Amino acid sequence: MGKKTMEKRKYTTITIPAPLFQRLQERIKNTGFSSVSDYVTYILRETTSEMEMRKAGKKDTEGVLEKLRALGYA
Repeated sequence: MGKKTMEKRKYTTITIPAPLFQRLQERIKNTGFSSVSDYVTYILRETTSEMEMRKAGKKDTEGVLEKLRALGYA
């Protein structure tokens, strides 16, 4: 899908297996999630955020190690 098309669309559709959808429906009962879509969006945001934090942490660690090596400590 082209970039201009994605800019015009506010949402998109993702296909998941029906059994997974049914499991998620059961999982969100009696929670604050009003739909499987809301729950999946929440999970994806959390997962993406964690991945970005790990990547940033790894870069920070590599930078510190590089500086220590330059100083002759590591």
